[in-house]
Amino acid sequence: MLQKDIRNIAIIAHVDHGKTTLVDKLLRATDAFRDNQQVEERVLDSNDQERERGITILAKNISIEYRGIKINVIDTPGHADFGGEVERVLKMADGALLLVDAAEGPMPQTRFVLRHAIDVGLRVMIVINKVDKPTADPEHALNASLDLMMDLGATDDQLEFAMEHVIYASATNGFARLDPDGDNTDMYPLLDMIVDAMPAPDANVDGPLAMQCVTIDHSDYVGRIGIGRVYSGTIHAKDEILVVKNDGSRAMAQVKQLFTFDYLGRAECQEIGAGDIGAVVGIDGTDIGDVYTDPTNPVELDPIEIDPPTMSIVFEPSTSPLVGREGDIVGGRQLKERLEQERENNVTMRIEELPDKTGTEVSGRGVLHLSVLMEQMRREGFEFQVGRPQVLLRSDGHGGRLEPIEQAVVECPGEYSGKVIELFGNAGGTMASMDTGSVQTHLEFRIPTRGIMGLKNRILNVTHGEAVFYHTFLEYGPFAGEIGTRQNGAMISMSTERAVAYALGTLQERGALFVGPGTECYEGMLVGERSRPGDMVVNVARTKNLGNQRSSTADIAVQLTPPKVFTLEEALEYIMDDELVEVTPQSIRMRKRILNDTERRKWRVRHGMVGK
Repeated sequence: MLQKDIRNIAIIAHVDHGKTTLVDKLLRATDAFRDNQQVEERVLDSNDQERERGITILAKNISIEYRGIKINVIDTPGHADFGGEVERVLKMADGALLLVDAAEGPMPQTRFVLRHAIDVGLRVMIVINKVDKPTADPEHALNASLDLMMDLGATDDQLEFAMEHVIYASATNGFARLDPDGDNTDMYPLLDMIVDAMPAPDANVDGPLAMQCVTIDHSDYVGRIGIGRVYSGTIHAKDEILVVKNDGSRAMAQVKQLFTFDYLGRAECQEIGAGDIGAVVGIDGTDIGDVYTDPTNPVELDPIEIDPPTMSIVFEPSTSPLVGREGDIVGGRQLKERLEQERENNVTMRIEELPDKTGTEVSGRGVLHLSVLMEQMRREGFEFQVGRPQVLLRSDGHGGRLEPIEQAVVECPGEYSGKVIELFGNAGGTMASMDTGSVQTHLEFRIPTRGIMGLKNRILNVTHGEAVFYHTFLEYGPFAGEIGTRQNGAMISMSTERAVAYALGTLQERGALFVGPGTECYEGMLVGERSRPGDMVVNVARTKNLGNQRSSTADIAVQLTPPKVFTLEEALEYIMDDELVEVTPQSIRMRKRILNDTERRKWRVRHGMVGK
């Protein structure tokens, strides 16, 4: 039976298409905030990194009330690296808002999330956002969105629903309209369409209990908290329930507390009825996919499958000569405990200690997914080092190897398309399609995940910063063999000293510098990149020889080019197998795994790598 007083909707959008801003405006339109309440912009992006990066990392639930209807809004991540979140939370929804930029149309990462929404049968309502932009073309954005839904296998019913339910909005300006040329200045047409057109949950309140856990929260006080949707029956506080795991194993548990979503917060309640979404406290060791059901009349639900990780990275305690200068937490035991805690909270990552106990391997869905954890840890005061990201290979069952393949899209001015195609060819990519427009050329490629690493910077270089580059995981495909890595050698500091302007002035003639005058450097640290292959050990602290005579040029000041500063993701993509990234609360440094030059040479001789 339909629970007519509830709507469960997910919001799907590409990064930076205005999803979180739109939710802000819906909250304001339904009086979620008191008149005197100070509210930050983009309230859903509660994580510091989300605000800085402008992306949603963790799926969040809120609820609003409109016309007596409770609307549960599920904010999904827009980046493919956080697909583990996307796949699960869509199971809680009955419909979805597809939010599309009126100027850009649907983008590759829209495709990733929308494919999952269509596969689980959601009704999709299209919201064309940013219609006030000078370059907006709402009609083209709508047609492109419908074409994309067709490409992704939408049913006739889904397509017909999407064509009939379109909203034109400007989230920034706080309006939603049925016509792009309308004149209303509020969000109510969108709220009315959600209430009137989105399907209500079809669930039997009087049936046996069936609730599935799709997201895990964690509290230091009560442990794991299972969040999910009640598909049948009603769950009550203090109930004795049966917990059925993904593998079929069963255990009894008691519900200690229940919470329902109430605007931006959670409100404790005594029961949650069929069709609603809530949080359950008291199920020890609860995990994604767990079904909470009636012990005397258990209900079976399909297990939840999560796409496996595609990339791994090893975390180790820092062995840098500068360890402890910037961070408070440097020990191997504390690092291990922090990662074990992450394993409890973050089910989309696989976290395992190495057999030799030298470090912990963390596997995730991409460099961004992994770097978000590192960034969080450095903000907590940790210092540690990580190796080069490695893709996770699979067996094809016949002795061959499979590796993750990405769909990559580049949009750039036409005159640069040849250079972009060449870059992809060198990185193991193959072009799938090319669409030449009057201004921009749209290129699509299939490329191994290994080839993606470091590619963004090279694309921006050859297009003079004018390219837009996106990629999403596509599938596992045959191993593509060796792929070209970094061609240029590194400049490596020979001693632990501060860099001096005079020395840097001579070194910058040989390549690009990563450090400036006064930067603390240490033996084995990468201080620059040569303009040719082969590493070079350099003295960054060399000073000018002082003589009795002044030079004829009267000691002209050294003119230094500003050093290249790496983000964490850029550093991870830049390093080679024999290098590490040192992560501290204040610095991102790159270094050789073996710091001493003589020891590095001996290692190369032992491993037959001389001359390579």
